[in-house]
Amino acid sequence: MLDLVVDHGSLRAVDHLTFRAHRGEVTALLGPNGAGKTTTVETLEGYRRPSGGVVRVLGCDPVAEHRAVVGRIGVMLQSGGVYTGIRVEEAVRLFAAYYAEPEDAEELLGRVGLRERRRATWKQLSGGEQQRLSLALALVGRPEVVFLDEPTAGIDPSGRQVIRQVVRDLRAEGVCVVLTTHDLDEAARLADQVVIIDHGRLLAEGTPHDLMNDDGGAQVRFGAPGGLDITSLSAHLDARVTEVTPGEYLVDAPPAPATVAALTAWLAEHDAPLADLRAGRQSLEDVFLRLTADAGRDREPDPDPDPPGRGARRRSRR
Repeated sequence: MLDLVVDHGSLRAVDHLTFRAHRGEVTALLGPNGAGKTTTVETLEGYRRPSGGVVRVLGCDPVAEHRAVVGRIGVMLQSGGVYTGIRVEEAVRLFAAYYAEPEDAEELLGRVGLRERRRATWKQLSGGEQQRLSLALALVGRPEVVFLDEPTAGIDPSGRQVIRQVVRDLRAEGVCVVLTTHDLDEAARLADQVVIIDHGRLLAEGTPHDLMNDDGGAQVRFGAPGGLDITSLSAHLDARVTEVTPGEYLVDAPPAPATVAALTAWLAEHDAPLADLRAGRQSLEDVFLRLTADAGRDREPDPDPDPPGRGARRRSRR
């Protein structure tokens, strides 16, 4: 995907976005609500026509050559897309009939942990079981590219382990997996490549390891009461302090003992309890919050660009 632009009327939902997802890898597309993730994925799936740029899936234009693409991809929706009265096994066999060489229904149900629920209807399944059935339906055609929308949302820990193992197996089989998720721990565990976007623009791209060890890793993050005087604290530390979420603060300075000592001294002077302190390597959540906070300062927020329905590399925000 090169220089993708998608406009919804006067609103630019995706703004010159470029990234590649490869066979045998898991690419996690991350961003806050309204970042343009859904629009991007729908364009890759061929259900939305781009306003500009070049989009290729398996070497094909997913809109102009949709028939050539659709049989080679699998799409897992976050919810819906299944007749509520259909039984689990019936649904898998129905979807299998759409493909020339589908997966074996019995084997696929075992793979997603639903063999014992084959006679249950969709509406009789728990939310987590519905997610696992949606995954099975996305895989029944032996796809070469799979798009997973929040695959573990609302699933209990054992169900998450099942889905994560399926994703790992797909990667080992050479499938290209593109997933969107708000579970940043899941992205860090599963992804070979992470793409972070906001306002439809690329903020960062790279492996989880590279992103977490990039230059932004030399920071201190701490928890304290919300609404601290960050202007005063920044002056005291001679470093920018940001309240990235209520009660969560980021100090843009190396995690040196002197910085930590100065921080705790300031909090003591202002009678502000320290809830937690993390110095050193950042988590993927730290990276995400820092980048999206920076993007929010640089640009006024847009309305939600996702309409209802369907070595780290940085790029400057235009």
